[in-house]
Amino acid sequence: MKQHSLTGRTLITFVSFALTIITLLWFFQVHFFHINYEKYQIHTITDSAEKIKNTPLEEIDETLESLAYDNNICAQYISGKEITNYNTRNKNCILENKNINNIKFDIFKNHQQFIKLQGPDGAKAIIYAVDLGNEKYVFFNTTLEDLSIATKLLENQMIYISIFIIALAVILAIFISKQFNKPILSITNKAGEMAKGNYDIKFDDSNVCELTELSNVLSVAASEMKQTDELRRDLLANVSHDLKTPLTMIKAYAEKIRDISYKNDEKRNKDLSVIIDESDRLNGLVNDLVEMSKIDAKKASLNKTKYDLRDEINEVMKRYDLIKEKDGYIINLNLPDKELTVEADRKRLDQVFYNLINNSIEHSGEDKRVDIDVKLRKDIITVKIKNYGKPIKKEEIPLVWTRYYTKEKNHKRNTIGSGIGLSIVKDVFDLHGIKYGVESDEKNGTVFSFVLDKCKK
Repeated sequence: MKQHSLTGRTLITFVSFALTIITLLWFFQVHFFHINYEKYQIHTITDSAEKIKNTPLEEIDETLESLAYDNNICAQYISGKEITNYNTRNKNCILENKNINNIKFDIFKNHQQFIKLQGPDGAKAIIYAVDLGNEKYVFFNTTLEDLSIATKLLENQMIYISIFIIALAVILAIFISKQFNKPILSITNKAGEMAKGNYDIKFDDSNVCELTELSNVLSVAASEMKQTDELRRDLLANVSHDLKTPLTMIKAYAEKIRDISYKNDEKRNKDLSVIIDESDRLNGLVNDLVEMSKIDAKKASLNKTKYDLRDEINEVMKRYDLIKEKDGYIINLNLPDKELTVEADRKRLDQVFYNLINNSIEHSGEDKRVDIDVKLRKDIITVKIKNYGKPIKKEEIPLVWTRYYTKEKNHKRNTIGSGIGLSIVKDVFDLHGIKYGVESDEKNGTVFSFVLDKCKK
């Protein structure tokens, strides 16, 4: 499909519209001029005849005189042998012509109201007859003048009118296209800059509401793309850091075992434990990245089953026995005595617990305390996981679900987990349609909470 510039498209549209108007004017004003003129004259006579029919006999003289002079027609009133003429001195009037006396009364014989005939000077004329009864008759006459000269003048005028309309259409098209072109070109140029990676641009408002709305949408898009680009860079930097650190330690301790501690069982086993821990950390990070990519690609699906949440939480907590014993973390678990049957994807909900607990451990503060509180009320299960570390600022709470969000600007190595856990938690909640939230203050610490519906066993 052939493309045109805005100016070209506007010009074509306006000129096409102008040509359509000109064609219609020529068609109706010139081609139909004779027909319309004749219809107008016939209408004038027939209208005068109708008025005479409804006029009392004593008022006919006055009415005929008024109609004849007001409408520039001539009339003749015959009452018996008495004949009265009105405006018959008009050069085009033929009612007094003796050659047409018989023709006038032939109208009644042929059951007609009016006839067209040729006047003495060759011009066409119309005679309209009205029978008032009792040998009283009224005849109207008007001439259909030769309009060839008037038509020629009209054609000449239409040529100038056509030129003027086309010129006006071209001027308007150029003016209007420039009014639209300026903001559109500005938006296009800035959008091109945005495509090159420059997101620090502001799209200006326009005097056209649709263009202003487009500018606002693009401004929001630029802001979102800038934020996304920053998150992407942070994500790459942080993932690279978290991948590099365990790999470095694995290599270092493997070399240590090879060169130094391979003969000492105690040191060798200690070094091997570090390698295993770092391998587990690396494996957890890779698994989280794989899970994140599945969710981003819309390939994540749910495999819902019914199971007892109490039993599953107890199984999850067994994995933290080592960190409690080794690093001195205090993890308090409060579970109700009743069974907590839920319908959910067990594997993904386990991810939620792991990541929320890992996050709370990571930010537990000096007391290394994490409280897990599960309550049941009216078939609603509420889960709260609290830590007592440095609280999150109110304006930063919505950001905790973004990937690799940290309270400090500089990334630090996670004690446990991958650093993208809360992003995965949010995605799992959204997949299940689970309500969740975060509360944080200096007094009560930071609480991550979510609610589940209890279902029958």
